Amino acid sequence: MSDNNPANIPKTVLWSMSIISGLVVANNYYNQPLLALIATDLNVPESAAAKISVMTQLGYALGLLLIVPLGDKFPRRKLILFDLFFVFLALLWMTFAQELWMLYTASLFIGATSVIPQLFVPMVAELSGPKEKASNIGLVVSGLLLGILLSRFIGGIVGDLWGWRTMFGIAASLMVLVWLYVYKKITEIQPNFKGSYFELMRSVLKLAREQPVLQLASFRGAMAFGSMCALFTTLVFHMQRPPFEVGASVVGSFGLAGAVGALAAAKVGTLEKRISLNQIIFYSLVVLIGSWGFTYFVGDTYWGLILGVILIDLGVQASHIMNQTNYFMIKTGAVNRLNTVYMVSYFIGGSFGTYAASLAWQHAQWEGVCMVGFSMAVLALFAHILFARKVQREA
Repeated sequence: MSDNNPANIPKTVLWSMSIISGLVVANNYYNQPLLALIATDLNVPESAAAKISVMTQLGYALGLLLIVPLGDKFPRRKLILFDLFFVFLALLWMTFAQELWMLYTASLFIGATSVIPQLFVPMVAELSGPKEKASNIGLVVSGLLLGILLSRFIGGIVGDLWGWRTMFGIAASLMVLVWLYVYKKITEIQPNFKGSYFELMRSVLKLAREQPVLQLASFRGAMAFGSMCALFTTLVFHMQRPPFEVGASVVGSFGLAGAVGALAAAKVGTLEKRISLNQIIFYSLVVLIGSWGFTYFVGDTYWGLILGVILIDLGVQASHIMNQTNYFMIKTGAVNRLNTVYMVSYFIGGSFGTYAASLAWQHAQWEGVCMVGFSMAVLALFAHILFARKVQREA
């Protein structure tokens, strides 16, 4: 990879970033199909176990805020290797934790340290030419998305066969292999920020205050991701009950359905040649809203849930890729800090969706969860309709 020829990132580098992104981000999502097993093992309520997922997402938001901006200040390969060591320790803690508070704390640290994909995405944006930017981001994000979705499938199977602790032990072992690969194969990228950490963080806040394109993308992303998290956090509880009455492996297999939508979304960048970026985002959010019709009206059938999951992932991930393409067009060298603002908002939205869905499940079961997801998707679309053209003109 060379700054002198940014439009020609080797495909092998892009693919390795994609695979590593998937393996690392998966750490945040193994817990979702395992929540019922954890609740049973520790003899705690389902709503208490669901907060493990909330802590992971809050931790991820914290890592995005405090760690990802350092990609503009320190050599990125060294930063990634340092971070991977702490990912490994957090996963080991999760594997051997015996109390619920320990699981909460370990989950917070797993989320905070599993932010490496968000160091890769700005690297790709920075090193890609304008014509390749959306497609290259899409390739790396597709690995990240598959990691999110397949982690639920794998986590469910491993949990059913060998218990939930085994999954986190396997994840810790995978991080050792990732560390070795990054050490041997990933090229160093030098930083472009020379100030102090305080000045770095102050510049993050400045970007958040002064960039309308970034503000709108962040809100859309937060609401859309929160909508998706509402579904996946409570799906395991929904499917434990009649008419399904199935275990973690079946619930986890819905990640395969979501992978169909994610892979389709990864190609969305190619549509920019035919329709505008804002139109793509509009249609993506319409798909997301429509997906909740399947989960609500035919959510007691397998085919209804499968279609709902495919469309939810398609809508969320397509809008996510185009949101990132949008704000990476801002002419600044602060690519990691732009990504920090967006991704912190994104995962705060995910945490809110997860928390709201867990409360909705307590009080209104599946119907309440669907209302949470639908409402957040509608808010994303309303914001886009009201502000996208104005923001584009100002930019």
